[in-house]
Amino acid sequence: MRDHTLEEFRTAARDWLDRSGVPRCSAAGAGVPVWGEGSDDVSVFHDLSFEAEKALLDRLREWQRTKFEAGYGALTWPEEFGGRGLTPEFEDAFVAEERAFDTGGAHELLSVTLHLIAPTIRLLGTAEQRQRFIESFLSGRELACQLFSEPGAGSDLASLGTRAVRDGDDWVISGQKVWTSGAQFAQWGELIARTDPGVPKHQGMTAFLVPLDLPGIEVRPLRQMSGGTSFNEVFFDEVRIPDSQRLGNVGEGWKVALTTLGFERGASSSTAGVGGSVLQTVGLAGFTGADRDPVLRQQLAEVVIAHRLGEIAHARDEHARTRGEPLGAVGSIRKMQWVSRMRGISDFVAAALGPRLVVDSGEWGTFAWGRHVLGVPGYRIAGGSDEIQRNIIAERLLELPAEPRTDRTTAWRESRR
Repeated sequence: MRDHTLEEFRTAARDWLDRSGVPRCSAAGAGVPVWGEGSDDVSVFHDLSFEAEKALLDRLREWQRTKFEAGYGALTWPEEFGGRGLTPEFEDAFVAEERAFDTGGAHELLSVTLHLIAPTIRLLGTAEQRQRFIESFLSGRELACQLFSEPGAGSDLASLGTRAVRDGDDWVISGQKVWTSGAQFAQWGELIARTDPGVPKHQGMTAFLVPLDLPGIEVRPLRQMSGGTSFNEVFFDEVRIPDSQRLGNVGEGWKVALTTLGFERGASSSTAGVGGSVLQTVGLAGFTGADRDPVLRQQLAEVVIAHRLGEIAHARDEHARTRGEPLGAVGSIRKMQWVSRMRGISDFVAAALGPRLVVDSGEWGTFAWGRHVLGVPGYRIAGGSDEIQRNIIAERLLELPAEPRTDRTTAWRESRR
């Protein structure tokens, strides 16, 4: 299935979406939310029961499978992985058409699987791993989470202490991970573990692909202040996996981690985001009358301008990607800009709603914004804290002197943690 022009592709995609059976959103054709219609959920992190969240994921996986089988689920991926080898502008065009349909929302675990872990396996996995995992992940048949952060290794990820010890053709894993999004629903995890404590911390790690139904693995959901249990603790008690599930070379786990984190920060250049959108914010402004207040109208204008600048930055990044240029440290700028845009929406919403943000009167589209406001601060930490992003920008883009770090030459077992 090939399309000669972008406009022909748009027409074919629009026709397929119309035939897919997925209902159109209100304001058909534009995907523009209509005040008072549909769901008013603008949460950054889900606040659902286990059963409801699983049902949401099941619907999203089914939609991803439907798209993949029709040739729309992996548009920029090579044909050997079930894709179509198209440029990012075709993917952007499909996303724009898809917004006019109610496809069920979004979930971070599916995004992590599609945009972080599958691309990492494509770059660093063996031929057998690429064959085993990529189509399964791109089609939504299986999902994978990141098993990176630990109680003592968050922003300083390289300090992690979960151990993987070689035992013949197997590895035995023991330790704890935390803040793992979607682990309770994932079939697989991309795990970074310490395999050599006798060398400096960045050199002694190795990455693995771990099935989460093995004996010795326990997943414990964590309740967040926003209400849900998106994050989890994951415990490993002498979990045994074969060496064939190692991702990358022994001792190169930091390289694997940076690859995945690079995809994560690169995804922040997208304007889709999570939580309330700029269009929903404009709708709220009209409902509350904030768009007629001179001070709040200026604040709203700044939200809209930031969104537009985000779209321009995303277009520039996609154009660079088509030329084979890596996003690199610019991803840290994009991540901070993305969080800043979400915080800008939070600040405007709080000013526009006042007490209605904290009092649940049952009024549509008001109290629901509390979940956006409570959830946004989490993204100042997720994917690398603001402080880490500033260090990356300072050292790699501005070429400022690096902070003194004695642990770069000290064996991990001897370093202070």
